[in-house]
Amino acid sequence: MKSEEVTIKPAVGLEKDELNAAITRSQSFLLCEQKPEGYWVGELMVDSTIVSDTIAYHHWNGKVDPEWQRKAVNHILSMQLPEGGWNIYQNGPPEVNATIKAYLALKLAGIPITDPRMLKARQVALTLGGVPRMNTFSKLYLALLGLWPWKYVPTIPCEVLLLGKWFHVNIWDMSNWSRAMIVPLAIINHYKPTRPVKVDLSELFLEGFHERDLALPKDPQSFTWRNFFLGLDQLHKFAELWVNAGIHPFRRLALKKCEQWMLERFEGSDGLAAIFPAMLNSLIALKSLGYPDDHPEVLRAERELKKLEHETKDTVRIEPCLSPGWDTAIAAMCLRESGVPAEHPRLKKAGDWLVNREVRFKADWHHKNPVDVEPSGWVFQFNNKWNPDLDDTAMVLLALRLIPTDHPRRRDEAFQRGLKWLLAFQCRDGGWAAYDKDCTKNILEKVPFADHNAMLDPECADITARVLELLGFEGYALDHPQVQEAVEYLREHQETDGSWYGRWGVNYIYGTWQTLRGLWALKMDMNQPWLLKARDWLESVQLPDGGWGERCNTYDDPVFKGQGPSTASQTAWAVMALCTFGDPKRPSLVRGIQYLIENQNEDGSWTELETTGTGFPRVYYLKYDIYRNTWPLLAMATYRKMLDPKEVRVK
Repeated sequence: MKSEEVTIKPAVGLEKDELNAAITRSQSFLLCEQKPEGYWVGELMVDSTIVSDTIAYHHWNGKVDPEWQRKAVNHILSMQLPEGGWNIYQNGPPEVNATIKAYLALKLAGIPITDPRMLKARQVALTLGGVPRMNTFSKLYLALLGLWPWKYVPTIPCEVLLLGKWFHVNIWDMSNWSRAMIVPLAIINHYKPTRPVKVDLSELFLEGFHERDLALPKDPQSFTWRNFFLGLDQLHKFAELWVNAGIHPFRRLALKKCEQWMLERFEGSDGLAAIFPAMLNSLIALKSLGYPDDHPEVLRAERELKKLEHETKDTVRIEPCLSPGWDTAIAAMCLRESGVPAEHPRLKKAGDWLVNREVRFKADWHHKNPVDVEPSGWVFQFNNKWNPDLDDTAMVLLALRLIPTDHPRRRDEAFQRGLKWLLAFQCRDGGWAAYDKDCTKNILEKVPFADHNAMLDPECADITARVLELLGFEGYALDHPQVQEAVEYLREHQETDGSWYGRWGVNYIYGTWQTLRGLWALKMDMNQPWLLKARDWLESVQLPDGGWGERCNTYDDPVFKGQGPSTASQTAWAVMALCTFGDPKRPSLVRGIQYLIENQNEDGSWTELETTGTGFPRVYYLKYDIYRNTWPLLAMATYRKMLDPKEVRVK
């Protein structure tokens, strides 16, 4: 936050040679990061919970590698905060689920509770409310270890998969990622395969272990959807008694359908949905179903999980998934926009790699969007054919339109398929979401197991604007019906201070940048008052060093928007947003470019410690390691084109 006592660094003239040199260094660094196959993939850096969950899983499974566990313990301890807890984003406060999961993992690994680090962790956990304050999915993992009673874990009934689209709320109304987590959890919930461990967590209950603290609290009002679903949960638990007696009418059929659903989606994917929670849940579900350890499906699930690990001599860390689709599209687009020649062999290789990753399969999206459109789309990961997403597809298309190829007809056909497929997903209110169309039935957020804040896949400004950016570069006019609806969506979702909320990047800087860039690509008049208000907001949160920064706490309270230490990626977003107003001499813009140049490392990279990516707001965040080295390049390239009117946009 700006302080009156701090003198803001004045803007001075930029030497174009200095800018060109910074761009060249960045290009060289990024080209060296490309893999021989043609793709880029940066690490997704996350909190300690994945490693903690994996330690707990190995103890549940009864197969603990002491050397691997030693390394995992080192990783968890390296992320402990000075006061004793663990957070879910860089420099964030301690969080109850992350803290208790880490505490349990360390205790399972043999760290005594009298260890000073454990004592500090225990105190923080109790301050945060202790075990009863953990979310439903965390409690389910505790139940697997005998550390939480199953009767206080909200039921996830297998029968949910028997409900077709004829029912008002069904499995396809849940977000893509929730479906992948919940189906294997429903299998686990049926079998309740508890394997008690030799430790407990009684010291992490505020007043000792007592059942009065275990049940989910009801709303104070009598008639609410939450209370209705809590009552329905009790009905499910009563029905479970009949399951145990072997006479539940639909359970056997529902279980079989859940198993088939899960096995079917293993095919063509790097694990179920190619994301860690679903992958781990599916492995536990397979073992719950009685699959032996040497069964091909079990071995495959274990192998895919192992691919997410980064093991060194003394530590092991785990990614939630891999991101080559997204990273390759961004890197290729940035390099081409910054002037890397069209005939560069590395760009051709990247283009061919991207074209080859098109998903030519009618995946799960057709349940919510049964439109007659030729299947297409791209995914975030290497292989995830059931889940192409709209944000990745838009980014890939933004890259493909710039990248040369020895097979232009094949590329152009893929581009047109992808564009038509993307346009078919515009939602009723004019926006675009991540995976599905109109996945917004708020009633699902009231079910007891929905406290992971991710049951829905709502439209958002950043993805909507990215689609508009693509359409603008493809020559779509402002009077095109779909463009009009999308622009109206963006106008309706602008904050009163002029900013936009960023769903998939942190946060208001991300949302505001993407919105302004999308409208600029459509050749909109950027001098309209509502857009100038966005510019003024960005300038109001510029930091004294010339950069921009914002932390994940803005998802908890927007009063913190635009506050945080400067980062390369967020500064680049703000710079590109200011570039849309066409004034290369604007002091705020010049200072932003100076920040990027002065903070570039000698090898052409940037250092960035903060978390600037979003998984699920208030629950899970991602640090995209490639962001610090791609977006600054695009920002400098965009600014260079403003300086030289003769230098036109790459076509």
